[in-house]
Amino acid sequence: MSEQPSQIKKVVLAYSGGLDTSVILKWLQDVYDCEVVTFTADIGQGEEVEPAREKAKSLGIKEVYVEDLREEFAREYVFPMFRANAIYEGEYLLGTSIARPLIAKRLIEIAKETGAEAVSHGATGKGNDQVRFELGAYALNPDIKVIAPWREWGLNSRQKLLDYAEKHSIPVEMKRGTKSPYSMDANLLHISYEGDILEDPWNEPEDGMWRWSVSPEEAPDTATYMELTYHQGDIVAIDGEAMSPATVMTYLNKVGGENGIGRLDIVENRYVGMKSRGCYETPAGTIMLPGHRAIESLTLDREVAHLKDELMPKYASLVYNGYWWSPEREMLQKMIDASQKTVNGLVRMKLYKGNVTVVGRSSEENSLFDESIATFEEDDGAYNQQDAEGFIKLNALRLRIAAKNR
Repeated sequence: MSEQPSQIKKVVLAYSGGLDTSVILKWLQDVYDCEVVTFTADIGQGEEVEPAREKAKSLGIKEVYVEDLREEFAREYVFPMFRANAIYEGEYLLGTSIARPLIAKRLIEIAKETGAEAVSHGATGKGNDQVRFELGAYALNPDIKVIAPWREWGLNSRQKLLDYAEKHSIPVEMKRGTKSPYSMDANLLHISYEGDILEDPWNEPEDGMWRWSVSPEEAPDTATYMELTYHQGDIVAIDGEAMSPATVMTYLNKVGGENGIGRLDIVENRYVGMKSRGCYETPAGTIMLPGHRAIESLTLDREVAHLKDELMPKYASLVYNGYWWSPEREMLQKMIDASQKTVNGLVRMKLYKGNVTVVGRSSEENSLFDESIATFEEDDGAYNQQDAEGFIKLNALRLRIAAKNR
């Protein structure tokens, strides 16, 4: 047990209202004999969060926090991450990873507001989320106590959780229809799927598993075009209509999903050491990443762009492993944000049957593309091609010396 029960008088629980956290709520009351404060965040998971308020109250909770954090999530976490073009192990757009720092921040803030000595979460002892929640919590309050029930109790199966819920009269709300066999996590950026047949990396995901997107085969036969307006690296309008960050993501998820965009099936390396197979739907992110790279290709200096690419894997690992609140991530972010001052303009995208294609980009004020120099036609002396000879010979000098020595 991480802390002696007598040391904890009040704890803030990250509460979804589902089976796991409802059992945790009662378990905290019984084992720690403490007051529990619940915190439920709407970060765009697409499910009603208000029932969590009523359920928490029905379980005797007096202080219940239910908050709409969609705009803050998009503006302060997702958008800054996409300025870095962050992608983990070449494929994963970090949908679960980027949500945890915000939840950790609010847990700590609520603990301060309510006088709680501890925070608690429902992440298991096998996954990354326990690391992300707790690194964030300790970075923001080094004296906070953390209770992680999955590392303490013996309720390590769904049936044991159900038996505990029945014994203690905890209401378990079954979803309508057939219950999904997958462990899922959703927010504005993505929805993830793990478990059941996905635990064998050879098994193809069932088509009925996907929630946000049609299959590419079933997507429309006509392409969808859209124009993204960028200001300092962020999308601020789509097809000329100004939108907030959360509205941008909601719209892109809808249109991307309708065109079969955003499905991903990967085996990734968890920070705790194991490999894990997961499937993800990230329609908005799958559109945002190439769109951002397209406007950068026009407006960023070559060496700045290349330096960003060199640093991006480090940035992505920091986010994946839970170091959002670390000084090194914040340092990288300041450099990245400074690079985005000139990343302004328009990108035209084509969405078609699961594919995202950049088909146009422009920046009236910040484009570094000079057609008079790049043209294959007569350039009126803007570029002296004979200058290339000396450039090549100087760069080849060490290669020629080495060749002579051989």
